[in-house]
Amino acid sequence: MNFRYALNQFCLLMLVLSGLLALLCVGAVIEAWYGNVTEHGAEWALLISAGVGFLGSGVTYRLTRTKRTTFGRREALLLVAMSWLIGAALGALPFWIWAQGWAESAEEHPFASFINCYFETMSGLTTTGATILTDIPSVPESLLMWRALTHWLGGLGIVVLFVAVLPSLGGSGGKKVFRVEAPGPAQEGVRPSIRDTARMLWIIYAGLTIVQVIALRIAGVPNWYEAICHTFATLATGGFSTHNASVAAYSSVWVDVVIVVFMFLAGVNFGLYYQIMHGRIRNVWRDTEFRVYVGLMLAASAIIVLSLVMSGRPIATTGGETVDATLGNALQYGVFTTVSIQTTTGFCTGDFDSWPFATKAILLALMFVGGSAGSTGGGIKVIRVWAVVKIMWGELERAFRPNVVRPVRIGNHAIDTDMRLSILAYVFGIVILFGLGAGVLMAIEGGNCDFKTAATASVATLCNIGPGLGKVGASQNYAWFSDGSKAFMSLMMAVGRLEVFAILVLFSPRYWRGD
Repeated sequence: MNFRYALNQFCLLMLVLSGLLALLCVGAVIEAWYGNVTEHGAEWALLISAGVGFLGSGVTYRLTRTKRTTFGRREALLLVAMSWLIGAALGALPFWIWAQGWAESAEEHPFASFINCYFETMSGLTTTGATILTDIPSVPESLLMWRALTHWLGGLGIVVLFVAVLPSLGGSGGKKVFRVEAPGPAQEGVRPSIRDTARMLWIIYAGLTIVQVIALRIAGVPNWYEAICHTFATLATGGFSTHNASVAAYSSVWVDVVIVVFMFLAGVNFGLYYQIMHGRIRNVWRDTEFRVYVGLMLAASAIIVLSLVMSGRPIATTGGETVDATLGNALQYGVFTTVSIQTTTGFCTGDFDSWPFATKAILLALMFVGGSAGSTGGGIKVIRVWAVVKIMWGELERAFRPNVVRPVRIGNHAIDTDMRLSILAYVFGIVILFGLGAGVLMAIEGGNCDFKTAATASVATLCNIGPGLGKVGASQNYAWFSDGSKAFMSLMMAVGRLEVFAILVLFSPRYWRGD
């Protein structure tokens, strides 16, 4: 394995992130100059972080320069893993530096601990949305913008952005990196070149971003800053908000509607948008995964809304208020929560931990399912879940008709044996990691963490959702966990975002030996 070349390419990516930190620093200085906001030293934290990134990455890049060599799958796996695991450390620097020098009651601020900053940044880049902040508005706006930007960058993937804008990897290397990082069981390019594919995906992503920002302002979000932050979190299916009460802080049906629409769109395979752009609209509904995605979301929403209405209990909001369980309120809070959880966005308007058992059971199942392959959503992915159902149905038939050989199909495509094994291995891996995660959290936290909290914290980090149940519910946060638990959950977030094997392969001795 050519570690030197992988490290060299990684340094280029860190230079890109450092450049973004520098741009935010310029923006913070301009805002402070005109007196629009009080940054409390955030501009210095961003500047120092950018300087550290430029210096460290630039020097290492020069030291590791080498003649271009073949970029294999091992190098691609290493590049992607380093980008997320080490990139999160660079992204955490502004939070930590600001807390050391400028935060009020610095010793007590959550960002005074570097592991908290790392957890928050990893949560952003992996679009998990789990937070350790107990008072979000106390953080300067430029740092909250960086926090939201980590979502947006992680939505389609920071390395996919790297492939789109930098030519150094070449077509073959870019394709290997793209396949490792982009979510879903199979990635079909929308253009012949993998770089064109990456660029097209980012153009679609940026276009949807612009449209949602404008829609949120029309819907009543008070300023461009909040509209941009919530758009970044929505389209990345992340869930970071600028308010402690999340989206419930707006108390607006129209804001909820806009965010629901764009959460739904973010959970769709982005390749379908390419089909729409080229006039092939019928291909969208012909897509089996899209039909299952829509059907599952409609069925879950209907059951949850009916459950809320029939329970008769007042609906608790994340703003600390309660509203009557009328059909209108049940639709507003039930549909929003269903779409948010299935797309793994994690925005909250209702405190679903206080809802009836049936609603919590459905939401827990949706946490595992997630969005579509090729979307910004996390989870197992709809296509994999549907494939497992089809495989099980085929095995059921073989139990009483062993001589019948019937191929398992999804749409017009047959699932071959290798793909079946890959899907089943992935789903089995998620189940094992979920159980392991719950056990590790209970072991580390002892009596401070009950099974419901540990189990849902495990699935919420592994499947990149954010909120869970119990002490990590919609109105809670992750600040109370010990540093060991936060470090473990940070790893779980990266494992889930990179679809398990891209991170776990690093623990294999054969990977490093090159056998």
